Amino acid sequence: MSAPAVDAPSALRTVTRTRVRGALRRRLIVLALLVLVAAAFVTSLMAGHTFYPAHDVLRVVMGEDVPGASFTVGRLRLPRAVLALSAGLGFGLAGVTFQTMLRNPLASPDIIGISAGASTAAIAIVIFSLGGTEVSVVAIAAALGVALLVYTLAFRDGVAGTRLILIGIGVSALLDSVTSYVLSQAGEWDLQEAMRRLTGSLNGTTWDETVPTVLAVLVLGPVLLSRARNLSALSLGDDTASALGVRVERTRVVVIVAAVGLIAFATAAAGPIAFVAFLSGPIAARLVGTGGSLLVPASLVGALLVLVADFTGQYAFDTRYPVGVVTGVLGAPYLVYLIVRTNRAGGSL
Repeated sequence: MSAPAVDAPSALRTVTRTRVRGALRRRLIVLALLVLVAAAFVTSLMAGHTFYPAHDVLRVVMGEDVPGASFTVGRLRLPRAVLALSAGLGFGLAGVTFQTMLRNPLASPDIIGISAGASTAAIAIVIFSLGGTEVSVVAIAAALGVALLVYTLAFRDGVAGTRLILIGIGVSALLDSVTSYVLSQAGEWDLQEAMRRLTGSLNGTTWDETVPTVLAVLVLGPVLLSRARNLSALSLGDDTASALGVRVERTRVVVIVAAVGLIAFATAAAGPIAFVAFLSGPIAARLVGTGGSLLVPASLVGALLVLVADFTGQYAFDTRYPVGVVTGVLGAPYLVYLIVRTNRAGGSL
């Protein structure tokens, strides 16, 4: 018997309609995320123990002197909200970069040890009493060092995602032990400051901490976005990406350095806000579906997570909780669910 004839024009129209619908859905989801992020940002400026109307907030942002609002909004809420926005964008963008490149949802910076490396900035505070720019430099150096160490140990005729994750978890545990030992030797004041950064907190945020993170997002974010196509090709495997004309090792080095830089700056300013890098990619994938880059939607999800979690930690309970505590409560169950689901499916991490 001969195979049934395939209506090529009809199949082509079906594929075209599917792609158009997928692209439209992606645009609508990204637009909705932009609106939600903007709404969360404005709400964090207006609402709190004292409510300020939008026109007062706008006047403060424009540099006018508004009694009461100039201090509360301009000195307290605005730098905090800007850091929440920029750190969330950085965590989300860096997290989905690693997950896409290594083809594993567990391959986020806070799982494989890179965030732990950046957290050694807290050790610099304790030992050397550093701050500001020095902390950012220490965080970048530590994060790059950990990334290089994990990558080198995991490299064996290429980098397998599972091997890199397991090595990263081991390195992260080692760094956590070192950090715990140093904190046990710290003075009371240094301990409080270091714990604030290790937990993931936006309390007491100033422009000196916020500006470097904003600049990092503005510089390194476009670097990653410009490599979106190559990164998607890497998710198909090194051989396939090379066949498609991608310079595999060069692309990998560029995206790793850019992603690690984002993690380092965000962690130096706000601490390793738990699970934001880990959750942003999977949530974005559920929202927009497959078939395109997740960099933009994941970065917006990260920003929304940090803004909402910080506002929730400040005002939803009788006690104020750091943003890292709130995101940890959200992320830990998902991590357990992901491991259980993978195990039941008979796959490997």
